[in-house]
Amino acid sequence: MKKCFAIALFLLSLAFQGNAQTRGIKVGYIDMEYILQNVPDYTEAKNQLEQKAQRWKQDIEAKKIEIAKLKDALKTERALLTRELIDEREEEIKFQESELLDFQQKKFGPNGDLITQKAVLVKPIQDQVFNAVQDIAELKKYDYVFDKSSDLTMLFAAKRHDISDQVIRAITRAERREQLSKKELKEQEKKEYQEDVEDENPALAARKKALEEKKAQRDKLVADRKAAAEARKKEQEEKRKQAAAEKEAKKNGTVPATDKTAGDKPAAETNDKSSDSSKTSDPKADKAAARAKLIEDKKKALEERKKKILEEREAAKKAKEEKSSQPKTE
Repeated sequence: MKKCFAIALFLLSLAFQGNAQTRGIKVGYIDMEYILQNVPDYTEAKNQLEQKAQRWKQDIEAKKIEIAKLKDALKTERALLTRELIDEREEEIKFQESELLDFQQKKFGPNGDLITQKAVLVKPIQDQVFNAVQDIAELKKYDYVFDKSSDLTMLFAAKRHDISDQVIRAITRAERREQLSKKELKEQEKKEYQEDVEDENPALAARKKALEEKKAQRDKLVADRKAAAEARKKEQEEKRKQAAAEKEAKKNGTVPATDKTAGDKPAAETNDKSSDSSKTSDPKADKAAARAKLIEDKKKALEERKKKILEEREAAKKAKEEKSSQPKTE
């Protein structure tokens, strides 16, 4: 680690000497651990590997419990066993312990499956990161790009020199481009160019964000006003329809359609509606409605009386026919 740090300092000193008179040195850094945590493919594969490692640990714990049971059984039965049986059981326990140790080394040792599979898992992402760093360094004229998570000791690193997010964006862009059409690809490139410009000029990004927030507030205000106007328009339309219906009912001497249908609804609902309408309707409309209701009641009473008279006549006629049909007695 000290050797790497010394080499880096030497390279930096050479760069300062060679470029001091032409331009300032441009240094950036990445955080490989941060990048890996934000790459979806790596995260998914890492979760699968962790689940596999968890199963290995469960197998190890089960093996330890089995060995402990063998030891307890031997300790309990030692006084009843012969020397040969004791030696046989001790040999079995040693064999089980040896197998357990081999399994632990095979799965979690320095060259075990966990380390090997993790290296295989990281290698493609590291290659993508390396290619992305090369492209970004050439495009934005970086002289040096370091890895913050490596053995190189960085005593201080300003956040503005961190290009980790740019590397993540470059990797995800490459994956997205493979799934886009030509038109979508052109739009995506335009969007990516805008993102790169904002990375180079934080003040521009902040100004753009402020403008977007103002635009969102303005759009929300316009939408609220439009919704309020629509609500007022709808309310006025309903009032106009109600007035027209009441006028028509008063002219024809009938109950408005809204009052006729109210009888089919539950009593609680009609009571609520009548109480609400009493609050909003004027006295003239109430008087007209009461008059129309009185006329309707009179019509109903007249119809019922007429129906009753017809029923009585029909009954008298039927009784007369029955009487005439009976045979006369001498």
